[in-house]
Amino acid sequence: MIRFFEQQQIIFSIVSAIILFLYGLSAFSNELKQKAGNKLESTIRKLTANRFMSFLVGLFSTATIQSSTAVSILAVSLVDSGMLSFPGAVAVMLGSHIGTTLTAWMVSFKLTGIGPVFIVLGSLLAVLPWRAKIFGKALFYFGFIFFSLDLVSSSLQPLRQSQYLADFLLYTNTPLKGILAGTLLTALMQSSTVVTGLAIIFVQQDLISPEASIPIVLGANIGTTVTGLYATYAMNWEAKKAAWSNTIINTLGVILLYPFIDVFTSAVMALAPNDLLVVAIAHLGFNICLVSIFLTLLRPFTEVMDKIFKQAQKSDLKL
Repeated sequence: MIRFFEQQQIIFSIVSAIILFLYGLSAFSNELKQKAGNKLESTIRKLTANRFMSFLVGLFSTATIQSSTAVSILAVSLVDSGMLSFPGAVAVMLGSHIGTTLTAWMVSFKLTGIGPVFIVLGSLLAVLPWRAKIFGKALFYFGFIFFSLDLVSSSLQPLRQSQYLADFLLYTNTPLKGILAGTLLTALMQSSTVVTGLAIIFVQQDLISPEASIPIVLGANIGTTVTGLYATYAMNWEAKKAAWSNTIINTLGVILLYPFIDVFTSAVMALAPNDLLVVAIAHLGFNICLVSIFLTLLRPFTEVMDKIFKQAQKSDLKL
């Protein structure tokens, strides 16, 4: 009975730490959007005149608010309102794929220890009578994100001897199963940052091999687009087209890479100076390849999507 309660306590500790991480991400993103939301929207409208500027806007916006989902939803919302073109939105979302890799690098370099510093600094700024205090909460939540990741890492340590976890990880020991697991987990948690961070922590705790983490990261790239599809349910066809394009791009990228996943894994392992950087390099490498292909082929790709959605509209297909 005591053993049972110990196991339940471990599970609740892990779930609580993940919930805190999700809360920190959401609060940080919302705080920045509240403080600079109007400026962010106006900046996106002004700087999306061509695909390369649109790409950079998506990259820096995502690196700032640490949520590719938020930037993608903002992009499709602007398409829905007619403020952003469909090709511009696709380019913004391609940029968001690169911007979202920043957290993985910070976790890989074990910079999560900076969390308490930013929590204290943010708290101090928030109570000061200066203009800088408007960023106090944002800094607080930024630190909270990494503080909660440290909690996740600590709470996972007792599971290193768990047979249940060993059985689950054994289930994901093939590339296809790893991709499916990454996709489903990301779709459920609505954050590729969470799943990527967990993959890095699993490698740090020796719960999975670095090679096994790569398919999970690839799946996370597909799962992160699901929220955008939900968000466009009540939007117009242009917004739906932008959201579906994002999903198709990420899915096609994984499908095209899958036959060469062993070669990709070997290249990542050769480039990584240590096991802790495998996830970050795989995440960045995949997204650089994805962006290089689809940013170059943006015009023909968007033309194909235009034709597909025109046909869908004629058929009155519900998306």
